[in-house]
Amino acid sequence: MSFFRASTSPQSLATLTTRRLYLRAPNMADFAQWADLRARSRDFLQPWEPTWPADDLTKTSFRKRMRRYNQNIREGSHYPFFLFNRDTDELMGGLNLSNVRRGVAQATSLGYWMGESFAGNGFMKEAVERICCFSFNDLHLHRIEAACLPTNAASRALLTKVGFSELGYAPSYLYINGMWQDHILFGKIRDFTPAPAQVSPQSEADGDKMPLTHA
Repeated sequence: MSFFRASTSPQSLATLTTRRLYLRAPNMADFAQWADLRARSRDFLQPWEPTWPADDLTKTSFRKRMRRYNQNIREGSHYPFFLFNRDTDELMGGLNLSNVRRGVAQATSLGYWMGESFAGNGFMKEAVERICCFSFNDLHLHRIEAACLPTNAASRALLTKVGFSELGYAPSYLYINGMWQDHILFGKIRDFTPAPAQVSPQSEADGDKMPLTHA
């Protein structure tokens, strides 16, 4: 086991593929698609995310975001991915592995978001399964953590479906949509498969919403 921080350049961060998708590090060329998708999905996403800054969808803000992403990747503390359709190259959403802890923890926090027009088709389940493989097999982490609002039944179902276990209830845990809100905490440990949970078919299909807590 490595107890040291891994250093990766943004250019060398692997492109991850699934049957219908590919995931890669964001770059400035993605700005137009990203801003358009986020603008169209604002009402759909805002209840699950931190309040957006007034200039959030501007190119200047996106450039600052890219600089922060690239620095975090080099430091090995944060691995952002944009999610694309393999057939059309259309941007569909994003995933983040943030707050990577080495040493005795070997853990990270997962956040994700999906554009409204792509939700409910199982795309995020596919992407989360792939990012978990990357976390365990490429980053050699031991635990992936996630948190979602108690009202976000779709994400609770999705996390359970891909092997996360519910760990507990955290009152006033994160500042989401302009207020401190309670969250349910989840975790997935490498090489550990919990007993199957009972998930409604509708929740499985809709499981494409979760707060992007580290945008």
